[in-house]
Amino acid sequence: MSLEELTGDIESTYGDLGEELPVDLDRETRNELAMLVAAMEPEDPDELVRRAVHMLFQTAVETGTLDFHLRSGYDVTYDEYLSGMTFDEMGASFPQQGQNDDRRYQF
Repeated sequence: MSLEELTGDIESTYGDLGEELPVDLDRETRNELAMLVAAMEPEDPDELVRRAVHMLFQTAVETGTLDFHLRSGYDVTYDEYLSGMTFDEMGASFPQQGQNDDRRYQF
């Protein structure tokens, strides 16, 4: 797989998700959500679910879990996805070690 395939899969899934996502809750999840609603008193329980997705995403990025899965499935990292090019492509745009490039430190 590749960066282009990852981008295509993300765009396709984004479109498929739409604005609302019906989610089935098991007993444990329903109980935990009820506890969070009681404690945090959001205007809408959906807000807590949105926050949970943001927290899971941030944790996956910070711990490297997202990169592990992206590397396993697409052979790219999140940084490569954000930049729109692989590290190999990034390296090709910079002088390689051993090449004399006197201009690289000029502004």
